[in-house]
Amino acid sequence: MIVAIDGPSGAGKSSVAKACAKQLGFSCLDTGAMYRALAWLALERGVSLDDDAALGKLACTCTITFGHVTGDPVPRSVSIDGREVTDDIRTARIDKAVSPVSAAPSVRKAMLEQQRRIGLNGDYVVEGRDIGTAVFPDAELKVFLTASPEERAHRRVRQNADRGVGSIDYPEVLADIVRRDECDSSRATNPLRPADDAIHIDSTDRYIEDIIAQIVEMARHTQEVLR
Repeated sequence: MIVAIDGPSGAGKSSVAKACAKQLGFSCLDTGAMYRALAWLALERGVSLDDDAALGKLACTCTITFGHVTGDPVPRSVSIDGREVTDDIRTARIDKAVSPVSAAPSVRKAMLEQQRRIGLNGDYVVEGRDIGTAVFPDAELKVFLTASPEERAHRRVRQNADRGVGSIDYPEVLADIVRRDECDSSRATNPLRPADDAIHIDSTDRYIEDIIAQIVEMARHTQEVLR
């Protein structure tokens, strides 16, 4: 079974997906981390973020892996071509680079194929921008998770402060979120949008625990229906 969680940057998809996966006993796939890792590698190797062909070649030849602790379905680390980049990909530098990288048609094609191969090997909670529309259009449960740009910016600032990584300047973070929303929703290949059959959840004024409980309940109900 696939639970697809889509939504804009800073909506809480990653935290919600990981918690839901733990409660359901599913594995969790953070597709955003895959694009971030590729953006990091492109910057490290001096690949132009506007060069679709070069980015596509990089996406097809690199190896992205997730590190797990035995018994925990949620990955603890991400590596690309043998280099662990868990913290490196959560910086303001990568925040700016990931949108053009993820918008490249050749990159999305390469990543989509990898994501499908992973997700078809078991029960997964998969989060991203186009999971329910492009990667797993037949997912048994689709959620579109969002929040106001202002709320998402506040969350990102708190998150960055807690980790000691990324910008904690609210106006800068808000401007970046608005920019990423525009890039993600206007790209030519698989733009950010809710699937027609997705359940919309606005988390602006809600506790994350309530969101997690709602999605877990829906997933368990879906499992019962499928049996």
